[in-house]
Amino acid sequence: MRDEERVARVRALLESVRAEGRTALTAPEGRVVADAYGIAVPGEELARDVDEAVAAAARLDGPVVLKIVSPDILHKTEAGGVVVGVAGADRVRAAFHEIVGNARAYDAGARIEGVLVQELLPAGQEVIVGAVTDPAFGKVVAFGLGGVLVEVLRDVTFRLAPVSADEALSMLDSIRAAQVLRGVRGRAGVDRWAVAEQIRRVSRLVADFPEIGEVDLNPVIATDRGAVAADIRIILAEQRPVPRRTYGREEILASMRRLMRPHSVAVIGASNEPGKIGNSVLRNLLDGGFAGDIHPVNPRADDILGRKAYKSVADVPGEVDVAVFAIPARFVAAALEEVGRKGIPNAVLIPSGFAETGEHALQAELVEIAERYGVRLLGPNIYGYYSTWQDLCATFCTPYDVKGPVALTSQSGGIGMAVLGFARTTRTGVSAIVGLGNKADLDEDDLLTWFGEDPHTECVAMHLEDLKDGRAFVAAAREVVPRKPVVVLKAGRTAAGARAAGSHTGALAGDDAVYDDILRQAGVIRAPGLEDLLEYARALPVLPAPQGDNVVIITGAGGSGVLLSDAVADNGLSLMEIPPDLDEAFRRFIPPFGAAGNPVDITGGEPPATYEATIRLGLADPRVHALVLGYWHTIVTPPMVFAELTARVVAEFRERGVEKPVVASLAGDVEVEEACRYLFERGVVAYPYTTEKPVAVLGAKYRWARAAGLLPGGS
Repeated sequence: MRDEERVARVRALLESVRAEGRTALTAPEGRVVADAYGIAVPGEELARDVDEAVAAAARLDGPVVLKIVSPDILHKTEAGGVVVGVAGADRVRAAFHEIVGNARAYDAGARIEGVLVQELLPAGQEVIVGAVTDPAFGKVVAFGLGGVLVEVLRDVTFRLAPVSADEALSMLDSIRAAQVLRGVRGRAGVDRWAVAEQIRRVSRLVADFPEIGEVDLNPVIATDRGAVAADIRIILAEQRPVPRRTYGREEILASMRRLMRPHSVAVIGASNEPGKIGNSVLRNLLDGGFAGDIHPVNPRADDILGRKAYKSVADVPGEVDVAVFAIPARFVAAALEEVGRKGIPNAVLIPSGFAETGEHALQAELVEIAERYGVRLLGPNIYGYYSTWQDLCATFCTPYDVKGPVALTSQSGGIGMAVLGFARTTRTGVSAIVGLGNKADLDEDDLLTWFGEDPHTECVAMHLEDLKDGRAFVAAAREVVPRKPVVVLKAGRTAAGARAAGSHTGALAGDDAVYDDILRQAGVIRAPGLEDLLEYARALPVLPAPQGDNVVIITGAGGSGVLLSDAVADNGLSLMEIPPDLDEAFRRFIPPFGAAGNPVDITGGEPPATYEATIRLGLADPRVHALVLGYWHTIVTPPMVFAELTARVVAEFRERGVEKPVVASLAGDVEVEEACRYLFERGVVAYPYTTEKPVAVLGAKYRWARAAGLLPGGS
């Protein structure tokens, strides 16, 4: 069947279902769709009376399954509308009457179109293939083990639809029970390509028809000879998705360039009165050293903080790149009209009182005005933003001026201030800190597109509660990740499954499970918590990219070595199998009661020379790709002595072109805190009192390197 014929046939069917006021297709209608898209299903016939059922069973020549067909009964099993393994005319007659009677008892008013007589499939591995409409990512295809396992273990993986044949095949390896599909304990594995084809064809179906809300093939019986869907369920969406205004890459970069590198900024609502947001924003801009033009706008003032004030933004001379709003919500729309007429490309909306308080219409009005004039909106309900390399502090919060390679964004003002405090405490250099708030317009994909091109940004870290357009974010991430790490803290993990729908697939499409899989596929590093987000952002630019998988632990304490080994395994890293020659080389520098192998335990009483010699050996051997150092505080080798020798040796090798990631865990008295700061500033990621954190950071660097295609197993 040609593509246009297939699409036309299914579209006509869906339109007829919709015209009848239904959202669920019957089993025979599902069969029409399956046939059009090559979704393998068993032989079946619709019987409208008991004699037709007997004749159909005879033609199928073997045990059959009988299923009620009713547009009003979605859950056939719950209604007692399914009987399995029926053989012989008498049993078919009895089963026919049984399920019709059960259906009428379940819903006396239900329309019954007949009974589906279906070939009984041979025993095999039950899997589930489905598709749902995710609020962030749109059409998403799902795969997992079927039967009880899917509900108990929730071992399911997701991809954006449509998927390629290779992407579909990768889903079979992405579930925790992947080995079951390959065959265990003498049991044959399944026909992987046949299962992958079921996934691919379902994904193609929902991509072709956005009006389909959900598809559920459950179960699919997979054997070593094929994969057949025993049941297909298709549900139409209650309403068609509303298309979102989208912008091209060059449009995004043009507006973001003027937002992040402005020459002229207007503050609407600037004030002379301390304690007002308009006063704080203007003072931060002035005190922060912004070299561009700063224009206060206030209809009741002529001069604010020593700057000429304008009655309206329309009165400001020349071009303005950014208008920062510091006025009550009820006045924003009128002022935004003036901004639009002035041709200002960016409006930074600090005020609250919009969608977050239920004022959706007021926020929608802003979006309509902005789209009409081509103004991009940041916010509303934000703390503002910092663009440090421009000395721009457009916020009512405390200033920050430590320039560096990390771009940080947050959807929440409170999280934004945590970001700011962490950056100040750790002296993390940032290229930008941006609040997103309600995301009426500008969102993470716009910022990610910009930061991907920004020469001052080497790592992007984002806190988010949702994505307005998950597909746009994935597209932007896939562009950026090969060059720069992208770290995301997605809040709301406990909301998974809250949108449980009527089918197995819908119930499994918890927001967090979908986010987890799709962000991973995009190469994004997902941080488990806020501190992790910030530490990854701080540390990833410090560490060079690894050139291979071999990790070696060198430790002064056996207990730390065990914990560091556990952390290596927990973070998906590989402890190197130390070859005999390298093992012998390490043994030359450690006492007889120490231990070579991996971890290399030099024991705690060794002098600085032993630390230095073993670190040099690990850096010099090209088979070693990363070092994890475990330091134990002793008077023999004090913390700062360890820090200074480690930093010196690492710097020496980097000057020679040998760049390997080195992380360190320092256990000891409070002096180890200063030693860690010293190491961090010199390119060795070091933490006091923890064995988990340095290895977690190293694991994040490895995940990025794989996603960037720098290591085997990456994209």
